[in-house]
Amino acid sequence: SRAKDVTMPAKLPVNFFSTRSPVIDLFRGQFDYAEHLRQDSEIVLYFFYAPWCGQSIAAREEIEHVASRLSDQVLFVAVNCWWNQGKCRKQKHFFYFPVIHLYHRSFGPIEYKGPMSAVYIEKFVRRVMTPLLYISSRSKLLDFLSNYEPGVLGYFEFNASPQPPGYLTFFTSALHSLKKDYLGTIRFGVITDKHVAEEISLVHSGSVYLHRHVNTSLIYPNDIMNYTAENVCKWALENREMLIRWLRPHGGKSLLLNNELKKGPALLIFIPYNPLAEINPLLDEITKVALEYHNCNKSPAAEPDLQQLGDSDSPAFDSSVPDAHMKLSETFSITKYPCCNTVVLPQWHSISRTHNVCELCINQTLGVKPNKVHVPHCNFLAIEAALDSFYLQEHTFFQVISNTIECSNFLSFYSPFSYYTACCRTVNRHFLSFISSEKTILQTPKVAFSSHGKKDNTQHSIPHIEDRNWFVPDLHISGTNITGLSCRTNKTLNLYLLDSNLFWIYAERLGASRSNHLKEFAAIVDLKEEVHYVLDQNQSLVASTLENFIKNFSILYSPLKRHLVDDPSVHFHEQRVITEVTTNTFHDTVVLSDKNVLLLYYGQWCGFCASLNHIFIQLARLLPPDNFTVAR
Repeated sequence: SRAKDVTMPAKLPVNFFSTRSPVIDLFRGQFDYAEHLRQDSEIVLYFFYAPWCGQSIAAREEIEHVASRLSDQVLFVAVNCWWNQGKCRKQKHFFYFPVIHLYHRSFGPIEYKGPMSAVYIEKFVRRVMTPLLYISSRSKLLDFLSNYEPGVLGYFEFNASPQPPGYLTFFTSALHSLKKDYLGTIRFGVITDKHVAEEISLVHSGSVYLHRHVNTSLIYPNDIMNYTAENVCKWALENREMLIRWLRPHGGKSLLLNNELKKGPALLIFIPYNPLAEINPLLDEITKVALEYHNCNKSPAAEPDLQQLGDSDSPAFDSSVPDAHMKLSETFSITKYPCCNTVVLPQWHSISRTHNVCELCINQTLGVKPNKVHVPHCNFLAIEAALDSFYLQEHTFFQVISNTIECSNFLSFYSPFSYYTACCRTVNRHFLSFISSEKTILQTPKVAFSSHGKKDNTQHSIPHIEDRNWFVPDLHISGTNITGLSCRTNKTLNLYLLDSNLFWIYAERLGASRSNHLKEFAAIVDLKEEVHYVLDQNQSLVASTLENFIKNFSILYSPLKRHLVDDPSVHFHEQRVITEVTTNTFHDTVVLSDKNVLLLYYGQWCGFCASLNHIFIQLARLLPPDNFTVAR
């Protein structure tokens, strides 16, 4: 008879964590016992690992570090989910290791998907421990509202009952947000003081408020959506304001960067970041720049002031609240922000080489205050109609040869309440050479639009930033003149932050110097135009340099120099048959050469290029060196 196959059984698992570690190590995969331990603890962290996995081994030390700091408040349990006889392997089917799950009492699992770094894990655990921040005073409210991250505030009166209606739902919605958004970008706070709640127009207990810096803040619409934890979380995530986003690639194959860069030009800012630090001055500076950049309505909410909180940041109430519309109609005026478009009229005279740059704006005047006011926005059809009207009167603007800005008004053909204003100025071509100097960066020309021939001092012309740097070359700008720039240019940037302690390799690939000890770096990547620009690394990364970097990118004829990758390892020899061309020498060797140039493009990975080399060298010896340069 045939002998049976003999298989060697797997070795018994051994301890993954030290016996002295504060982490309970269930190395035989006893998931049922892990569930039993969870019943007696308020906060539990499960660390599912495979003992052979490199990432699990690397994360082990980080978990131990967090456990040593929080073991008195959090139960840390590690479970071997690879042992084939263990309950964990039979019940859980993970596609990767390690996996971290958190439970807040019976709520969970909340999966942590962030960097496997002790400070990040600890920050997330602390957010799960206290998902709500207690806002007890006006100063704490101001701190909460001035933070760059979106904030949701709930007002609950605890005097009437130990647990007021809706509070538990609001608490659970904060945990839901951590479950759906592992970066924890939305902060939840609770107000119990009636007078503090009135600062943000919350009157009724159980009201929920979403704070936004640039757009109108919102109040949860109880009459439209059911008040459930999932709905509150969904409402907050859909309506949050993302002025600046953190990018945290997980290290594996991912479309994260690709999906973000496809949205448009991106400013990537690398800073060393400690999520546990109480203050981050550099981050505060960057977020102020982001806030100014996106602050298209010039709202005073950009710098929250408690005396103005009720006025400048009135929430958009539902129609069931009658006094809300009165507040809104006082706060916003439909005539306040004109919608503008830049028009260039060329002058083809061979001597003067000048052209007129005109700022065409749509202004609306309304005799009656509307019952329901919407924040005005640019309408494509309205701009098109304005351009049609403008070009019909184009001849009047061709004659403008002046260094001053001249404005002209003409009525709309479509509405008696609308009129168009064009402010034009002649600009010489040689002004463009001044762009890089500070003198060309100017502040908004204080030219008031006139309404049907009458001066109106409340409105100022807002030139398109693309032409602003050479619109009036002799004016000077203050450092904060990027206010609302994202809405006044066709080259709007998406702003992203990356932690240079974790992702410095990306910065080096973009052109950061390896000798940069501060690990601060900024670059603009424009995927559509296939270019990227690097902030001068001799300058410190502060608000003013970032603002200038953004402004220089935004103008029509950008003075920024395109960054190209160079190979520093190339060594040049005096006696050479073939000239080695790099990024720095390409222009001089190939473009400006008086000789004919035969250029070979090759790659280190190209096998055919290697076999072609000796033929190329023979060819270089045959061609006359006086007439030909052979390069690669």
